[in-house]
Amino acid sequence: MRVVVWGFGAMGRGIARNIMESKFMKLVGVIDKNPDYIGKDAGELLGIGTYGVRVRDSIDVIEETNPDVVVIATSSFVREVLPQIEYAVKNHANVITIAEEMAFPFDSHPEESLYMDNLAKRYGVTILGTGVNPGFVLDTLIISLTGVCSKVERIVAKRINDLSPFGKTVMETQGVGTTPEEFEEGLRKGTIVGHIGFPQSIMMIARALGWNITRIEEDRKPIISNVYRETPVVKVQPGMVAGCNHSAKAYIGDKCVIELYHPQQIHPHLEGVETGDYIEIYGDININLSIKPEIPGGKATIAIATNMIPIVIGAQPGLKCMADLPVPRNILSSVIG
Repeated sequence: MRVVVWGFGAMGRGIARNIMESKFMKLVGVIDKNPDYIGKDAGELLGIGTYGVRVRDSIDVIEETNPDVVVIATSSFVREVLPQIEYAVKNHANVITIAEEMAFPFDSHPEESLYMDNLAKRYGVTILGTGVNPGFVLDTLIISLTGVCSKVERIVAKRINDLSPFGKTVMETQGVGTTPEEFEEGLRKGTIVGHIGFPQSIMMIARALGWNITRIEEDRKPIISNVYRETPVVKVQPGMVAGCNHSAKAYIGDKCVIELYHPQQIHPHLEGVETGDYIEIYGDININLSIKPEIPGGKATIAIATNMIPIVIGAQPGLKCMADLPVPRNILSSVIG
């Protein structure tokens, strides 16, 4: 399977590494605008030796290499990845993107979704948005757990995670490194958004269960640090913002049926916070799932994007979500030394 990776940041590099080490996939192109990468061998940039594919800043890579799938790891938003998806599809390539809004864009971006679905069907390819969250923990995993319930009345889920492995873009959208005043100003301006994907996860769950959600309420609060924290891309002094405590509630009429909580911060252990993923389903039976520590966000996003490649290539054409496709599974362990 021939793969082009579009975006060579932290997630794109991890996906590219998986593909390079696979015996049944071949990395045929890398697209990125970073001047420090352009013209250099992708394998050498990853520290695994010469691979024979150089990073380029031209989208012509897709037309020239004729990939089976293009993995897009450039942005979180539909409006920014749509032109990239369109170009890949028009070159007869399937698309996997880790853009959070693409996990379930049908309600948040109905016109764009209809266009992408029609375009994919016209060119006989599949488009999928995936990731660890949205894409798995707070939606696909929840949907799977409801399969052993005869009746579901309410869902409560929480993901407490460590933002430290992520890059500059994620830190900015979470408000990490800002003052409390700058955080509030960022919320007003829309430059700080917290977790991207709550509406997508909620509506994916709702469609799977046949629920008609009438409204979604979201709340974002800064997580103020009491200690110094640092990652390769941000420094947080005491009194500054280390993350965002973001929650969402979905209602059918006056009844709250889905509650999702996602407090994200860098190095939570420095203040005694344990990471973890927690799912509670209430109905004819009650399910309580606890995963401690959290499923690592960066590694898991890299893995699920890679693991979905053969599933997407073999799927029916159109714009899909994770609930439309077979259960994700590891495809790499038997072929990576």
